[in-house]
Amino acid sequence: MRIDLHTHTRASDGTQTAEELVRAAAASGLDVLGVTDHDTTEGWAEAARTAAEVGITLVRGIEVSTKHLGRGAHLLAYLPDPTYPPLLEHLRKILDGRSSRVPAMLERLREAGVDVDISDVRRAADGTAATGRPHVADALVTLGVVPDRSTAFRRFLNPGRPAYVNRYAAPLVEMIRVIDEAGGVSVLAHPWGRHGEESMPESALTELAGLGLAGLEVDHQDHPPAARERLRAIARDLDLVVTGSSDHHGLGKHDHELGCNTTAPEELERLLALADAASARSTRTTPEVLR
Repeated sequence: MRIDLHTHTRASDGTQTAEELVRAAAASGLDVLGVTDHDTTEGWAEAARTAAEVGITLVRGIEVSTKHLGRGAHLLAYLPDPTYPPLLEHLRKILDGRSSRVPAMLERLREAGVDVDISDVRRAADGTAATGRPHVADALVTLGVVPDRSTAFRRFLNPGRPAYVNRYAAPLVEMIRVIDEAGGVSVLAHPWGRHGEESMPESALTELAGLGLAGLEVDHQDHPPAARERLRAIARDLDLVVTGSSDHHGLGKHDHELGCNTTAPEELERLLALADAASARSTRTTPEVLR
């Protein structure tokens, strides 16, 4: 069984519609797909319809933008009640922050000698719920300023670069609690991917596990073999679920093809058992796994 629990559609910063993503996942031989757009559930309904049609198991989730220890951290929320008011309020604030910083980024680009209009970004975003840096990057590609998204981030949009603008992100500890109250389970996405172990040391992972974190995304393209080995050992010591995934964005990310990393079936079953328990505790109406 091939299981990929972290992918993105055009509802956030992927380049495929939810239907296209699910069909591509089935065609690639995946048996289970997690759709986890940034800070939105907008792609869930279309993904569910297509999954039923093509016969692939669908696990619905959200990749929530959070902060911890002064750095950004991405938290994968699986199977929460999407109508839970505290969750909705955090997602609204995050999405508002994404959209409101776009004009500030464009102003900084102009100061750096790069003229990008808001209409260019809107065309790149094409009505997505989570407009932000990836769509500014896509506009830069379309205008011929850079060859691809990665170069746009590296030259202009990453922290410390000329057009970077900070935005709201939910406190990580609070979001773990909110996801649990919404009947879902939380997995820390690529915890050592951007800044290595210093961004999320073992002591922090131990604290988060004690606060209800369910798992660690260990097998990810941003983790070299040594980091995966260490994270797997930490997860084992803390009794956390170990997941693996592609973090697929369609054409938006190179070297993140569907199924390039996968989750073991027994780890998925552990995750779903924890989700069932959280759902029962919360008494919320949570999404089913569509099999």
